[in-house]
Amino acid sequence: MSLDSVRAFLAQHAPDLEIIDQGRSTATVAEAAETLGVLPGQIAKTLSVRIGERRLLVVARGDARLDNRKTKDALGDRPRMLEAEEVEALTGHPVGGVCPFGLTHPLAIYCDISLRDFDIVYPAAGSRTASVALTPARLAELTGATWVDVCQSPAKA
Repeated sequence: MSLDSVRAFLAQHAPDLEIIDQGRSTATVAEAAETLGVLPGQIAKTLSVRIGERRLLVVARGDARLDNRKTKDALGDRPRMLEAEEVEALTGHPVGGVCPFGLTHPLAIYCDISLRDFDIVYPAAGSRTASVALTPARLAELTGATWVDVCQSPAKA
């Protein structure tokens, strides 16, 4: 169902983008980078977090980590990761396949500026084996994301 919701979203909003299903796990940044043959930083990981009472998604480069101070400054509070069951209920995607496309419920989406370090990034596509390749700008545009600076630089992470 989750992969289907991403297919439907892309068919409607970005029919030129193709889902890459390698048939091998892309559930972690390391697995995705190895399977796709790209740098870990090019994996656009989608983090499901609670900021105060709000639940939202932050998409960042795969080798970056959320910075509590930057997140509080940008979004108003420290981030708290959601439990797997809540993530799947809110997004419709299993952990390891969470992406900002084809969501079950509308959620605010933020793209960390760390994504801009790459010409092409690879977010998941609703399954633990599927991804999509696109520019960071296109990712933000398709999802209505707001750009923020909430991650530590990979050198500091």
